[in-house]
Amino acid sequence: MREFEGDYILADNAWDELVWVWRRTEAPKGCKVEIVEGLITVAPLSSVAHNGATECVQRRLYGVIPQEWGVYQRLPLAVRARLGLYVPDLAVVAGEALRGGDEQLVPAAKAELVGEVTSRATATNDRTHKLAGYAAAGVPLYLLIDGLALGGPAVTLYGEPEDGTYRVLHAGGVDASFTLPEPFGCTLDAAAFRVR
Repeated sequence: MREFEGDYILADNAWDELVWVWRRTEAPKGCKVEIVEGLITVAPLSSVAHNGATECVQRRLYGVIPQEWGVYQRLPLAVRARLGLYVPDLAVVAGEALRGGDEQLVPAAKAELVGEVTSRATATNDRTHKLAGYAAAGVPLYLLIDGLALGGPAVTLYGEPEDGTYRVLHAGGVDASFTLPEPFGCTLDAAAFRVR
């Protein structure tokens, strides 16, 4: 890839070009920039309640993950094969993945678990494109907290990715607890995920 005076590049492929533009996109304060299916998107950051749901999961995970793993909010994860660069609400990643390679993004395949909490701006991408992207990357677990689901607030845990598709490990409302499989092996109380 060759860059000319900072305003133009001659990229070898679409991925390099998209990441170049992503790195230079200045989003308005309070927004996040992602690449979804090859399109650069800008969405407002989520509500306080949205962050509360994420924090409940994060707090529980710290008690069960190995010390060398971390739980990160808004860590850019790259899914190059699907021209995706997602900024999830929650990602569990081994610390060594943060120290190798690119200083601004981590391959999604390095994540052990990814969590998204839907908002009006991100619901479609969280339910479809990111679901497919995380599965294609081989992320073992994808937790979708969907406060905007048609039948009422719902929690879906996807796992066992195979051929770019997940199996549903848990699907239910926010009135029940469910268990994250190993290596987590912990129970999450979905009632704490109520998002308005």
